[in-house]
Amino acid sequence: MIKKINYEETYAIRQIVMWPNKHLEYIMLDDDPKGEHYGLFVDSKLISVISVFITENSAQFRKFATLSQYQGKGYGTLLLSYVLKQLEKMGIKRVWCNARLDKADYYGKFEFVKTDIFFEKGAKKYVIMEKTNHV
Repeated sequence: MIKKINYEETYAIRQIVMWPNKHLEYIMLDDDPKGEHYGLFVDSKLISVISVFITENSAQFRKFATLSQYQGKGYGTLLLSYVLKQLEKMGIKRVWCNARLDKADYYGKFEFVKTDIFFEKGAKKYVIMEKTNHV
């Protein structure tokens, strides 16, 4: 089941999956209260989260994470597909993300393309990727 969740519900999975050696504050975003947050549940357990921040006709998704024991089973793909469909229904024309460079091929499956903007955070390399909806 996929549903909207409160931003605080995303914190534990964000930390465990993305930055397990950092303090909880490291994975919190100042804009969290302004975003829309979605969770995928298996047997009533929250296993995958994503946060979306909408401005005008553009949306950025951030902090997309799935618990490691559920990775590779299609759950993250279900969640991201659901969110992308919701954004398309809302008339969002551009969706983008800061993709870890080693995950860029994954986002390519959803028609995201790399921009020429690369950066590093916490010794991890990222590229901004975007997808344009034809709405």
